[in-house]
Amino acid sequence: MATTVVERKLFLGGEWVETGDWIEVCSPYSGEVVGRVAKAGSEETTRAIDAAEQAMREPLPAHKRAEILVRVVSALARRQDEVARLISDEAGKPMKAARIEAKRAMSTYTFAAVEARKLAGEMVPMDAAQAGEGKLAFTLRRPIGIVGAISPFNFPLNLVAHKLAPALAAGCAVVLKPASQTPLSALLLAELEEEAGLPPGWLNVVAGPSSEIGDVLVEDERVKAITFTGSGDVGWKLKERAPKKKVNLELGNATPVIVAADADLDAAAAAMAANSFSFAGQSCISVQRIYVERSAYDAFLERFLPGVEALVVGDPADEETDVGPVIDEGAKERILEWIDEARGRGAEILAGGEERDGLIQPTVIAGAGPDLKVSCDEVFGPVVSVNAFDSIDEAIELANSTRFGLQAGIFTGALQTALQAAQALDFGGVTINEAPTFRSDQMPYGGVKDSGNTREGPHYAVRELTEEHLVVLSL
Repeated sequence: MATTVVERKLFLGGEWVETGDWIEVCSPYSGEVVGRVAKAGSEETTRAIDAAEQAMREPLPAHKRAEILVRVVSALARRQDEVARLISDEAGKPMKAARIEAKRAMSTYTFAAVEARKLAGEMVPMDAAQAGEGKLAFTLRRPIGIVGAISPFNFPLNLVAHKLAPALAAGCAVVLKPASQTPLSALLLAELEEEAGLPPGWLNVVAGPSSEIGDVLVEDERVKAITFTGSGDVGWKLKERAPKKKVNLELGNATPVIVAADADLDAAAAAMAANSFSFAGQSCISVQRIYVERSAYDAFLERFLPGVEALVVGDPADEETDVGPVIDEGAKERILEWIDEARGRGAEILAGGEERDGLIQPTVIAGAGPDLKVSCDEVFGPVVSVNAFDSIDEAIELANSTRFGLQAGIFTGALQTALQAAQALDFGGVTINEAPTFRSDQMPYGGVKDSGNTREGPHYAVRELTEEHLVVLSL
């Protein structure tokens, strides 16, 4: 792990600001301090909103917004190795995954730049009604206003990019609160925005207590939208507290995959081994529940378990590591408790199930009942359950049985089965012969039920952060 301690100030109104108090950022793997960030509270958050309000008094034309976003892409490309190592240091993410995240952030900014240039309303067919004869009408898309953005620890660069780039593309100034465990990548991105020519106030970054910062974002009427990625309990409470704001929520999942007997079992097993444990399962679409048709169950396990055992568990700074630490001790203790609950209630641990050298080993659980926490709640750790089913209808019912609905997947060789599942699975996205951990950054990504109420991906997020205004002309 890197031993150099990065020190970052807050970014307010185009200035780097100290507060006299600091947040220490520690490696989830070694416990070493890898950075210090100036700690913000309600006062700094209000200052950030003041700066955003001032910035929006002089709107940036679309071409300038797009040019700034493209320059950020170039800066990320130049500093890609530095960015990946920073992600790995603060989040404990293996370098393999951190490098992918750095590249994905470039993609996110690229698509946002495209959206900035083509953002437009639409024509309204007025003469479709008798009352509209002699009228010409169209809509304009205008920025919703100041956006309060709250991002989680697990993708400290790319999920920040999914907050910032679409908001800026839409013409909205942003007050960003990154996760306190992983604020360094967000502040590096702010540095790149400044270097790219973003005028003061359009981006403000405040790191600190969620309660203080969140209270200001919720209560200040100048903040017109809040975009939040994180836990469901926190997200839905935010929405309850801000009924007059646009509150876009991208929340959790207990991701299911159905494996039919006619599937390519080699491909399914390989995909499940990789996508159940990448970044120690700390992704809201990490595969958590696998349902295999009974006649293929043993054959699937024969392929799946060796793939799990082959995963390299260790130091995230090692280029060979597949699975590193979970974010902190509290998360580790909770996950081990959930594994013990499953063990104690008759489930069989086929792999892992223990901590070794401070790391939870990739864990496979068979026979986990639907009421166990590892089955019905979001584990957010390197744990997957595998159960047999007897019919596709049963598998779909099991997949739909939790309160979550972000993404699900099915492996099958039959088009009819694939389409049946695509229609019946109650999720925001369904992947066919692909792990539901798959996400390409331009696609509409988001959930139903307790998993959220929005779609991210620049094309969709930009429209969430703009309002249509109608113009009617008499001819």
